[in-house]
Amino acid sequence: MPEQIEQSEAQIGHVKKPRDVNATGLMVVGLFKLTKAAFFTTVGAVAFHLIHANLGDVVIRAIDSLRLDPEGHLASFLMDRVDLIGHHQLREAGTYSLIYAVLCLIEGVGLIRHKSWAEYFTVILTTLALPLEIFELVRRFEAYKVGLLLTNIAVVLYLLWVLKKKRQRAQVEEKA
Repeated sequence: MPEQIEQSEAQIGHVKKPRDVNATGLMVVGLFKLTKAAFFTTVGAVAFHLIHANLGDVVIRAIDSLRLDPEGHLASFLMDRVDLIGHHQLREAGTYSLIYAVLCLIEGVGLIRHKSWAEYFTVILTTLALPLEIFELVRRFEAYKVGLLLTNIAVVLYLLWVLKKKRQRAQVEEKA
């Protein structure tokens, strides 16, 4: 049976490529980028949705639906902070979130499809974002920021390793 499948694939012009050793890693990084794209698309959509809403009412409804103490510390904190958010800030947050989501989508799809340009694109964009992540971490230390920074450094190092292996493989094939 497998011989028939291989024979029929050969007849219709499909050439089987050897499985790339880095296929799983690229798939994981690509799915990570697609997850970020989904998250930032949601953030952008919510920000645009809230532009014309009364944010105080939204927070009060959230406090009620989450059954938080309306007089408690968390509710007071949220109500104080929501007054600082303006329509212009929501519009900016929505725009930047959607732009970033598109970039993550491009990276993710390219990496899943094993495109070399996507590897370079991801290395460049992720490396460019590292100084900002470090600045934000120094400005205000939070554990999740450390996790994001380490994840992005790991992604860059992994993709640089993949690109190096591809270059070495191409040089060996060139000499042969």
